[in-house]
Amino acid sequence: MAEITNFFKDYYLSKIQDKPELFIGIELEYPIVNKNGGPTSIKVAKDLLVHLAKNMDFYVRKLDETGNPIEIVNDDGDLILFEVTYNTLELAFAKAKYIHDVAKRFEFYLQEIQRFLALYDHELQGVGINPGWQLNDHRPVATDRYKMLMAYLRLAENHPHMHPYVDYAGFICGNQVQFDVSRENYLRVINAFNKIEAVKAFLFANSEFAEREDWTISRDYFWESSMHGLIEDNVGVYPEDFNTETDYLEFQKKTAIFYIERDAKCYYFPPITIKDFLRMKKITAMTTSGQSHEIVPTTSDLKTHRSYHYQELTKRGTIEFRSICTQPFDKTFAPIAFQLGLLVNLEKFEKILEETDFFDYFGRDYKHLRKQFSVKHLTKIEREIVGQISRELVTCATEGLKARGMGEEKYLLSLQDNN
Repeated sequence: MAEITNFFKDYYLSKIQDKPELFIGIELEYPIVNKNGGPTSIKVAKDLLVHLAKNMDFYVRKLDETGNPIEIVNDDGDLILFEVTYNTLELAFAKAKYIHDVAKRFEFYLQEIQRFLALYDHELQGVGINPGWQLNDHRPVATDRYKMLMAYLRLAENHPHMHPYVDYAGFICGNQVQFDVSRENYLRVINAFNKIEAVKAFLFANSEFAEREDWTISRDYFWESSMHGLIEDNVGVYPEDFNTETDYLEFQKKTAIFYIERDAKCYYFPPITIKDFLRMKKITAMTTSGQSHEIVPTTSDLKTHRSYHYQELTKRGTIEFRSICTQPFDKTFAPIAFQLGLLVNLEKFEKILEETDFFDYFGRDYKHLRKQFSVKHLTKIEREIVGQISRELVTCATEGLKARGMGEEKYLLSLQDNN
């Protein structure tokens, strides 16, 4: 359908510059944890943002429906906010040229956040699953969008094959980064990084879940076996390479839309592929207050499109990398440096992928490979071969960072020590 192609070209591809300056956009999510083993205190979490706004030159950017700050910003453009529920704190940094520009500010903010939370026996922890998930109050942040999201995810209760943890968005946490890409290389970047999701699982797994004892990454399971994954092509690892821009655009037509915004209100519905959505004369959608409405789909509704792939082109002309769990604090910037180094050393990165025997041994089912290497108990041959390609890629990333000349390769030392 030409209107869908034109939408994606305008909304996504037109934002990509031919020769962009490389900036880094970092988003770090952390669980707020009660150190005594009880539930996270929503009051303490809310008071934290009030405290930061008063004492760290932040000002309130957004309030929830009851007047509590839920997003604060400073003059640098750094944001501190709640992600989905009041149990998760996100630090979203303004775009930067170098990792250490963000790392310095992160350490400064973290010190004050931890100091305040410690007064109430709480702390941020560097793990991908909130350890108090079974006890916590997972009420959504009181905005229409987050209430809509949690209500939408609860639709999984109508699908017995999906997992029962419908409030998972309130306790999974990730380490995400965006990089500027060009029209010449964006498909190469997506294809290359999509191939190494097994390696990233091996290097950065940090979301163990007691209900699935052998898994090292449970957040994949939460995403893929939820409403976000009801349409398989909407989430996770891409099944194959994109050889042309047309291939990429055709694939996007199979991704999902599950809500729209009209007059500043959210309306949600079971997921529909983009191509089917615009063919429908009417759909039935729900508001967060439980009201049912008939809506007529329009192309402008596609602005709420959001798929959940691990490498995703954004409307800012960047690629967002979102498959990595929140890391221990001393390794916060390791995955960011790893991905940045591979990006700037893209030709060497691609050559390693062409020459490695990793795929000869294990095949090219990239979705399956991610799962295969997201477990604790690997066979000896699995560990040896994934260890070999991991070392090659860490070396490649290190060379890329050294070429930038800013000392960013120091963030990879933990990976070199462990491999």
